[in-house]
Amino acid sequence: MPYQSHPLIQRVIGCAMNVHTALGPGLIESVYQRCFCAELKAHQIPFRSQVPVPVRYRDVTLDGGYRLDVMVDDWLVVEIKAVDAILPIHKAQVLTYLKLTGAPQGLILNFNTVHLRDGIRSVTLQGPSENKEQSATSA
Repeated sequence: MPYQSHPLIQRVIGCAMNVHTALGPGLIESVYQRCFCAELKAHQIPFRSQVPVPVRYRDVTLDGGYRLDVMVDDWLVVEIKAVDAILPIHKAQVLTYLKLTGAPQGLILNFNTVHLRDGIRSVTLQGPSENKEQSATSA
């Protein structure tokens, strides 16, 4: 499911753009997350924030204190960043959250950019070893 064609993902990106337009770059992630969640709520988009993610290894479940930033409508993982650049480790983090939660799609939103469109990445889990990343600029 490419993110450009899914209406809910477009609405989520619109909420992120509203926050970025109002605040601009340079703040910490927790500020962007709280404002992003307020925007989702204002647009009546179902979400949960700071969702616990247990780690399962064989028949053991570990509560390692991992939390994903935002889960939208129980299928879209949203990872909020305020970093100089989205790195491969950020993509790997979202892929791990997708595997652990069973969610099919994730978004990385890096608010520390002049134009938010340059800080959006879509990540999907397509199979056991396949994954796909798509930039908002390739839309």
